[in-house]
Amino acid sequence: MAKAIVVAAPSSGSGKTLITLGLLRAFRNAGVRVASAKVGPDYIDPRFHQAATGRACYNLDPWAMNVGQINGLVTELARDADLVIIEGVMGLFDGPRGAKGSTADLAVMLGLPVLFTLDCRHQAQSAAALVHGFASYRKDLDFAGVILNRTASDRHEMLLREALGAQVLMALRNDEALAWPSRHLGLVQAQESGDLEAFIEATALRLNHKSALERILDLARPLAVGYGTPVVPPLAPSIAVARDDAFSFAYSHLLDGWQCQGASLSFFSPLADEAPDETAEAVFLPGGYPELQAGRIAGNARFLNGLRHHRGLIYGECGGYMVLGDNLIDSNGISHVMAGLLPVTTSFASRKLHLGYRQLEPLTGGPWNGRLTAHEFHYSTVVSEGPADRLFGARDAAGNVLENMGLRRGRVMGSYGHVIAVAP
Repeated sequence: MAKAIVVAAPSSGSGKTLITLGLLRAFRNAGVRVASAKVGPDYIDPRFHQAATGRACYNLDPWAMNVGQINGLVTELARDADLVIIEGVMGLFDGPRGAKGSTADLAVMLGLPVLFTLDCRHQAQSAAALVHGFASYRKDLDFAGVILNRTASDRHEMLLREALGAQVLMALRNDEALAWPSRHLGLVQAQESGDLEAFIEATALRLNHKSALERILDLARPLAVGYGTPVVPPLAPSIAVARDDAFSFAYSHLLDGWQCQGASLSFFSPLADEAPDETAEAVFLPGGYPELQAGRIAGNARFLNGLRHHRGLIYGECGGYMVLGDNLIDSNGISHVMAGLLPVTTSFASRKLHLGYRQLEPLTGGPWNGRLTAHEFHYSTVVSEGPADRLFGARDAAGNVLENMGLRRGRVMGSYGHVIAVAP
């Protein structure tokens, strides 16, 4: 039976992803069959996990998913694995207002211990007070130990170890070589750099302390696996899925779940000017970074005409929704002609952050029946819309009514919401 442990931190930017990648590869190099998961709605970090392990990384979301859905995904992760490392989201206790959804909530739900990643750049002995506060804040949480990140020197590490005692499992020096570039939605995507493999190996080398790895493996607890429930029904029995650097925000749990429910998937690259399989009964355009490739997409006639002439259902999320529209205005204010299948023009020149969980109620003619959970995270804005049906009724995580989301015109539909699961 696979064991598991959760990597958490006091806040975003503490180095959770770096530590998780290093541990994943270090354990893999040591012969441990390791798998991974990411807490909450995130597309970018799981691709780094996948590069480190060679296996799909699933999102586990205690707000968006019910216990049965999470158990089903955990069971798949535990298949042929000795250890599952789950990376947390934001700070250990951060989540939607008045609802379960934090890293701590997931750790308690699964009965797993927490490894606490601590950014030590601006503190020494005071770190002990911070760790004490986090460790004692919830009595139902198993606080397994601390990994010191970004220590400045041997002396700095010694001060921290003396203050924290046996809680310290290992320490990592501050090293500019272990910095990864970011952009407006998070880290630059894993597949966009040829240096990723060397980056992961370098991180693993710095965490390759045999005794510490053995202790972490001892601290990890067996997963209680069991049968789960489907997360999201497939769009159709056969689905053509856009997949490249501009359309990469597709949850592995969603695509794998569709296949487990009997749907066949084919993949195509809009950036390579590939059209979707014309025999597929549905086309899925996930989100990503089309705003960075708008000119190239606008010039790819084979892709755009393939969409325009496709006879099946066409569904786009966030970036995919933008490409289904009439025009996409990039950050320089240049307007690029898109597919023209939905009467909407979006702009990245007029930036405004839209962020948060969403409860979606499909309206007439939508791709699914029944309520869904979703997440919205984008900076682009809608600058004009024409006549079309709305796709979803929407509420925020607290249940407050929002404006209806998305558009539908016949067989073509989309919205800024990234669907996560059938609502609990």
